[in-house]
Amino acid sequence: MRIRLLTVAHFTEGQNKAQMARLLKVSRRMVNEWVSKYLSNGVSKKQSGRPPRMSSSQLTQLSTWVSEQALSNKGERITSMDVRKYIETQFGLFFHLNLIYKLLKKLGFSWTTSRSKHPKQTSEAIEVFKKVSCGNDLSHPI
Repeated sequence: MRIRLLTVAHFTEGQNKAQMARLLKVSRRMVNEWVSKYLSNGVSKKQSGRPPRMSSSQLTQLSTWVSEQALSNKGERITSMDVRKYIETQFGLFFHLNLIYKLLKKLGFSWTTSRSKHPKQTSEAIEVFKKVSCGNDLSHPI
């Protein structure tokens, strides 16, 4: 890629194609090919790798679902298995768990968990529990 860009740079400066080929130690045919591609398409990076299996609309739908699940008041945690099952049922795609984590990271989610909250938990019950002596208090001598 670097040599192709150098070829285009030399061409735009007005150098001879034969001189460029000798200077860059490539065949004149390759210089001609690179220059003609530049003239027809401009400078473009060739896309490498396989195209993504999920479309952008599917990724948006997945992101919305994960956000809704995380904010629901069921008190449950979302697991990678839940995300994988959702993708499988909604889109008919099966992904390895490692890819699920990569997809979530790509969507801006970090895979950290907080302490779960029971759906029936109340602030009054929390305060009562805090007042219960558990035997580890420093105020009580052994």
